Amino acid sequence: MSIQNERSVLLVVDVQPDFLPGGALGVRGADQIIAPLADVMRSELFAHRVATQDWHPPDHISFASHHGKEPMSRIELYGHVQELWPDHCVQNSPGAELAKGLPWERVSAIVRKGEDPLVDSYSAFRNNWDSQGQRPATGLAGYLRDRGIGDVYIAGLTRDFCARWSARDAVAAGFNTYVIWDLTRPVDPCDDTAVQQELENCGVRIIGQADLTA
Repeated sequence: MSIQNERSVLLVVDVQPDFLPGGALGVRGADQIIAPLADVMRSELFAHRVATQDWHPPDHISFASHHGKEPMSRIELYGHVQELWPDHCVQNSPGAELAKGLPWERVSAIVRKGEDPLVDSYSAFRNNWDSQGQRPATGLAGYLRDRGIGDVYIAGLTRDFCARWSARDAVAAGFNTYVIWDLTRPVDPCDDTAVQQELENCGVRIIGQADLTA
């Protein structure tokens, strides 16, 4: 696959200590993407690189502790299913930092998400639903269009939540969208087949790192 350098962006989603093994919401095998992702970020394949950073205030509405419930349980919030997570990526905490080992100096913009205490935010492009039934935009789509970007390549964490939602919203915003599957890891590996099918059905292309060529 030949990448059109000037019109393509590598979107690095939520690679933070709290999502790595041993973190508050550690994902099995997430540390294994660090070295290969660093190689891709350092390469000249992409003229543009953007990152997202989960950035929750304490007592965020997505935290199980906020509701007095067990982590990984679910509730209905604003008419939609809401997963309840362990407290994670709390603003200014070590777990919310960008993970060591990646060349963050290569990134031109960082989208912080989940800052609203009453709204969760998985996607790089839109928050989850708010109390008015809206999903407010983060501004990333406009940022990319202003730079002539038409192709979005997604890597990072997690495959079944933030990378997945970002990919769906990227397609909806009119971008040619690719998920670099082996540079992501899921919270629940059992969902992999369904997630891949869903993404392909909505127009996302699933590729691997080996498919990336200049």
